[in-house]
Amino acid sequence: MKGLTNDVPKPMLRVRGRPVLEHILTGLRSAGVTEACLIVGYRGEPIRQHFGDGTALGVGLAYVVQAVQDGTGKAPELARDFVGQDDFVLSYGDILVTPDNYRRMAEQFERLRPDALVTVKRGEDVTKGAVVCFDRDFFMTDLIEKPKPCQLDALVRAGKLQPGTPGWYNAGVYVFTPRLFEFTARLQKSVRGEYELTDALTEMVRSGLRVCGLELLGHWADVRDPEVLAELQERSHT
Repeated sequence: MKGLTNDVPKPMLRVRGRPVLEHILTGLRSAGVTEACLIVGYRGEPIRQHFGDGTALGVGLAYVVQAVQDGTGKAPELARDFVGQDDFVLSYGDILVTPDNYRRMAEQFERLRPDALVTVKRGEDVTKGAVVCFDRDFFMTDLIEKPKPCQLDALVRAGKLQPGTPGWYNAGVYVFTPRLFEFTARLQKSVRGEYELTDALTEMVRSGLRVCGLELLGHWADVRDPEVLAELQERSHT
């Protein structure tokens, strides 16, 4: 994000006058979420100062510090005590979605009772994120992080990806049962030198667990660079 995160972490960058993280929390609250655990690391103090205990938002907030930034796969384990035996929503702190999607996620999860739910979008460049493959009932069969063209070709040959289509892009918002922690606990570092949450998802499927998909509707944005942020600000003025 160049100089934009010199003083604040990325989830505190403002879109439509409010931090990205505030949009996430208010969207979750509208879907019935009353408690949240914020895993903070890089310059987390501005987050605590802004949100406090969450009273102003109507969401009770707990905080856990991730001292070592070693990937998305280990961060959820820091919330294990907070989660207990409950099902839970997991969102990266820089993902913006149309708020009604949180309600749709909860309803789909209650209806199907899978072990996990992964949200996806159409039309995104999967080589910048992850491509997710599903069976005809929209349960996950495979997931590849930042796939190379040869890997996409292999998915087409295997019948897991339709030729000429961009594939389903992992949108970065999930619902899990506590069984997730069985798989994050035994993660190995990826070729990028990090523990990947997507590797845990893949192992869940390989172990016979059910991971359903849900296509997000409306707006979605990964606030990953200044260009995306500028586009969101421009959109808010039109």
